[in-house]
Amino acid sequence: MTEFSVPARFSIAEDSDATGILFGIAENTPQRTVFRHKEGDDWAPVSAKDAADRVTTLAKGLIASGVGPGDRVALLSRTRLEWSLLDFAIWSAGATTVPIYDSSSGPQIEWILSDSGATTIIVEDDSHRKAYETTSGPSKGVRLFQIDATDGAGAVDELIAAGADIHDDEVAKRRTALSAADPATLIYTSGTTGRPKGCMLTHANLLSEIYAVLEGNLSTLLAPGRRMLMFLPMAHVLARAITLVAIEAGVEVGFTSDIPNLVPEFAVFKPSLILSVPRVFEKVFASARQKAHDDGKGRIFDAAATTAVEYSEALGTDSGPGIVLRAKHRLFDALVYGKLRAALGGDCELAISGGAPLGARLGHFFRGIGIPVYEGYGLTETTAAFAVNTPGEHKVGTVGKPLAGNSVRLGEDGEVLLSGGVVFDGYWQNPEATASALEDGWFHTGDLGRIDDEGFITITGRKKELIVTAGGKNVSPAGLEDVIRANPLVSQALVVGDNQPFIGALVTIDPETFPAWKSRNGRADDATVADLVDDADLRTEIQSAIDAANETVSHAEAIKKFRILPADFTEETGEMTPTLKVKRNVVVDKYADQISAIYAR
Repeated sequence: MTEFSVPARFSIAEDSDATGILFGIAENTPQRTVFRHKEGDDWAPVSAKDAADRVTTLAKGLIASGVGPGDRVALLSRTRLEWSLLDFAIWSAGATTVPIYDSSSGPQIEWILSDSGATTIIVEDDSHRKAYETTSGPSKGVRLFQIDATDGAGAVDELIAAGADIHDDEVAKRRTALSAADPATLIYTSGTTGRPKGCMLTHANLLSEIYAVLEGNLSTLLAPGRRMLMFLPMAHVLARAITLVAIEAGVEVGFTSDIPNLVPEFAVFKPSLILSVPRVFEKVFASARQKAHDDGKGRIFDAAATTAVEYSEALGTDSGPGIVLRAKHRLFDALVYGKLRAALGGDCELAISGGAPLGARLGHFFRGIGIPVYEGYGLTETTAAFAVNTPGEHKVGTVGKPLAGNSVRLGEDGEVLLSGGVVFDGYWQNPEATASALEDGWFHTGDLGRIDDEGFITITGRKKELIVTAGGKNVSPAGLEDVIRANPLVSQALVVGDNQPFIGALVTIDPETFPAWKSRNGRADDATVADLVDDADLRTEIQSAIDAANETVSHAEAIKKFRILPADFTEETGEMTPTLKVKRNVVVDKYADQISAIYAR
């Protein structure tokens, strides 16, 4: 199949906007809990009326500070309740939110402020203020507010005081003046292939995303009484959009940026829904496997993992799991799976994965242990999810069917083209990039894929990442890399070989599992990865991961040589995006000598 469409039963009114999500709930069910706020060890409820009142107060402060309709307001903060409240307040003042990742450097901040023409920036703390002040922004008259101020009032108190003389009617007037076609946000791409571009997403785009998700089968699990703990960066379109979906659906949303203590927080918050990127699910699996091996229970865990995958695969057949498989599954549910579910709070009914390919291996594992991970697909340019698996329409290894109101088409070269209500209008002040990405109403994603007879989409790779060997063999690296990362000792893998005689790979070691490996293999505690890149036992371990990956491809696509890198890829050193995707061009440039060594005679 080369094209598939899903009609929408909903419509977007021309005078609607995203502020109506929160204010509509506040008007109709004012006491409904929309947020949960961390107070000590507890998660206190925040009602819709309380949230809307806070938003109104903040919006009045922004208006009093000079923020006008159509102005761009930058928001540089970690994930927290204030992020969402300020987002709604910026809209309610008639302005456009420009999110900036809290990990952004001074030059990155400067580019976004300059390109967007932001008149105001709200930062979280002293570290963000310092990063901002390394730019030329302060000399341009950009207004600055700081949420956590060490001296004087913080942004919230400052805005409350500033707006004291502004009447609520002014906020209502600004909100009424908004239309569905107005820009709601400028979200800058992660810059994996160049300078970030500002994606203009309208209120209609956001509303199309919300209504399309809730028109599908996920609505059965996105309902009042459920909880979601948001820990992804709110600057990322996926976190932002799903937060709005949750609010509209009645799901109570908590926010945290304390990633090291995420698992203990799950036990307290007890989320019904977990939204994450594939790397987090990989770490959950790898950490559990490594702990089992360290405790002498590795064989049990590995057998349980194999059974979980087999059980999930059998669920997709007409006959389903057999008697023996069901018995093994019940046994491992008591020994292993129940503990994994408890580690996620015990009440998790589903997880949603996006931002990068999850891979069939992890999808089957989590479904097999009783926590189905519904993989979706989308980009910043499609307001997060364009397609997603749902209960009743779930094929592991695919990214699901298009959401309502959207169409997918394959180009002649297999490129995935998208059209629909969630697709953006263009890049901010960049007509050349817009013309290149949008053609006759179809967005060219740069991804390669296929569509089956039922409309399920499978993403097979990136056009720009497709490797063509010297022998003319086309190799998509994603599948190989996914299998290599299944080894708990591996953090990242990057397959190379463009215009080369064979396929090679760069591999980094996981810093969390490396100490245990050294202990089991009698290596010195203070030995670094750099010290052991040529260690025979370490190479044997990584070779086993390479061998597992090679079993999934033909001989011509198999990895012949690999290099262990002395350091892991991180956002701080520039190889990873804030959403944990590898910047291939950066790695290839930075480790050019290592790649050359793979092909040295």
